[in-house]
Amino acid sequence: MEITPAMAVSPLFRGIPTEELNTLLDCMGAARRRYRRGELILRRGDLAQRLGLVLSGAVHIVREDFWGNRTIVGLAESGEVFAESYACLGSEPLEVSALAAVETEVLFLDAGRAVAGCGRGCAAHAQLSRNLLALLAGRNLALTRKMGHMARRTTRDKVLSFLSAQALRAGGPAFDIPLDRQQLADYLAVDRSALSAVLSRLRDERVLEFHKNHFRLLRPEQLPE
Repeated sequence: MEITPAMAVSPLFRGIPTEELNTLLDCMGAARRRYRRGELILRRGDLAQRLGLVLSGAVHIVREDFWGNRTIVGLAESGEVFAESYACLGSEPLEVSALAAVETEVLFLDAGRAVAGCGRGCAAHAQLSRNLLALLAGRNLALTRKMGHMARRTTRDKVLSFLSAQALRAGGPAFDIPLDRQQLADYLAVDRSALSAVLSRLRDERVLEFHKNHFRLLRPEQLPE
């Protein structure tokens, strides 16, 4: 299998020599698949036996209630994994769905083999298991950060908390977010019209500038800590 740039830089394969990666992928039953924008990748209620690694594009992790209302609870971009917790458990039905946010290619890997190893004491497998454990820990931290945004009392505070975190992650005041307005509203669990109104007020107050999904914070000293 061709080793793509996303595989080479993915935290899942950190510390594994490129020359050993093809053998590891074969051992884990690796399979690549492409999806159109909006196409369902994993369905709520299914059992996930494989974790997904995004090779290109992006994947939205979506929770849907009884009435069909959707909330984006996670995002996986190129080089990132999704469904790893469910895949490692193996017997727990998915409580979320995974959708292609744009045209997307995914590499699927047998999570059971990643956890159990190959039985030969293979160094690559051992490193993969450590990487997977680190990714699971990181996912818990990301969930904690999202809860921090959503715990804010007002839509304005939620928006500022989210944008502040994005600026810190980007290392500067200008950055792009991988969400459109509806998706951002879903992620923060706020009404889209209320979100748009808040963004317009923040722009009028010269707190930020934005064009579509590109933002520039103008007064970072006034952002929430």
